[in-house]
Amino acid sequence: MGAVGIVIGLRPPALDAVVALGAHCDDLAIGAGGTLHTLCAARPGLRVDALVLSGGGTAREEEERAALAAFCPGADLRLTVLTIPDGRLPAHWDEAKDALEDLRARTDPGLVLAPWAGDAHQDHRGLARLVPTAFRDHLALGYEIVKWDGDLGRPSVYQPLTPEAARTKARLLLEHYPSQRHRPWYDAEAFLGLARIRGIECGARYAEGFHTTKLTIDLAGG
Repeated sequence: MGAVGIVIGLRPPALDAVVALGAHCDDLAIGAGGTLHTLCAARPGLRVDALVLSGGGTAREEEERAALAAFCPGADLRLTVLTIPDGRLPAHWDEAKDALEDLRARTDPGLVLAPWAGDAHQDHRGLARLVPTAFRDHLALGYEIVKWDGDLGRPSVYQPLTPEAARTKARLLLEHYPSQRHRPWYDAEAFLGLARIRGIECGARYAEGFHTTKLTIDLAGG
C-alpha cells in the first residue's frame, strides 16, 4: 500500500493482462483513456484485449483502431469490433454475451475496464451488467462517460493522471475521433474539466474515476 495525495492507495504487485470493454467506439478512450495510456506506458508489453460491441466494418472501427493504438503505447493490443447496432444492445443480448464469454476463454486478466452499471445509456448499462456474468472473479472497474444525460455519479476508485497524461488523453480524443467533433460536449475543456474534478476528489491534479461493486483485500499481506 502507498499514498496518493491524501488518499490511501492499493497497488497490484503485477499486472500482465487487461480487458477493456466498450459498447461503442470511443467509449473506452473517453472513460478510461488516461488509465490505459498510463498503464501501457508503465508496463511495456502489457496484453490488452479490447472488445467493442458496435461500429464494426465502418469508419468508426478505423477510428477506434488508430485511437487505441495511440492510447496503448507498446502494448500487445488485440481489438475486436462487433457490428451490433448502436442503441440496440437489448435486442442483441445473446451476441454480446457470447462475445464476452469467448473473450473470457482467451484471457485471464488482472483488470477489467468497462462501463458502470449506473450509466444512463442502455448500451453502456447493458454491457456493464454482462461483465460479472463472464468475468466473475476479476477486478472490474466501471468507467464514466461524460455526456448530455447528466448521469455522472460518485466514483469510489481513482487513477491519478499526470498533467501530461490528462492533456495527452484530451489531444488523442480530438485527434482520432473526427466523427464525434460535432457534439457540443466533445472538447478538451470537458475532458480536462472532469479529470480535474476527479483529481480534486482523490488529492491529485487530474484523475479518472471508476466504480466497483466487489473487491477483496488481503490486509495480512500473505
